[in-house]
Amino acid sequence: MQFKALTIAREYGSGGAEIAVIIAHELGWKLIDKALITEICNKARVPAGEGSVLDERVDPWLHRITRSLWGKSPDGFSVPVPVELFDAAAAAALAKRVIEEAHAIGNCVIIGRGSQCVLRDKEDVFHTFVYAQWANRVRRIQMRETHHTDVTALIHSVDEERLRYVRLYYGENQADSHLYNLMVNSKNRTDIASGLILLAMEMNW
Repeated sequence: MQFKALTIAREYGSGGAEIAVIIAHELGWKLIDKALITEICNKARVPAGEGSVLDERVDPWLHRITRSLWGKSPDGFSVPVPVELFDAAAAAALAKRVIEEAHAIGNCVIIGRGSQCVLRDKEDVFHTFVYAQWANRVRRIQMRETHHTDVTALIHSVDEERLRYVRLYYGENQADSHLYNLMVNSKNRTDIASGLILLAMEMNW
């Protein structure tokens, strides 16, 4: 089977985001990460008439998603979500739509946001979970945080936030192995881990 999308869920500090970047680059696919989804969510609050200015900074691939979300208007943002209604639930619903549209277009690597649940019934999507030993996760986070950061508390906090998100909006446990085609221990070797995922996809594992 030819896969058209890859979802990557991950433990914080496992290197999952870096692995996603490597794979997207290797395949020449679009990367759908938290930053991009947040950008789209922010644009949902743009008043009518201002979207055309913002759209000058939107690449063609993203423009296809926004046009499908907000209709066929020239700016793609002429039907914004009312600001007073745009809360966490609205953002999650919009993220779900972005993930669905990204899959419809194809050739994308989607990081987190419950994408393994949104696309669970799509046979052309490969689902991966990236984890790592605690010591490796701590070491990775320490490399990018200040010396005053409580790394242990930070890792627990982010992990719990991700678990809560999937549990709240999709009623699933993100750590449930049945949600994935492959679960990979990165061992802080993102190059090897990304290669394993690519190999599994190629073998239709």
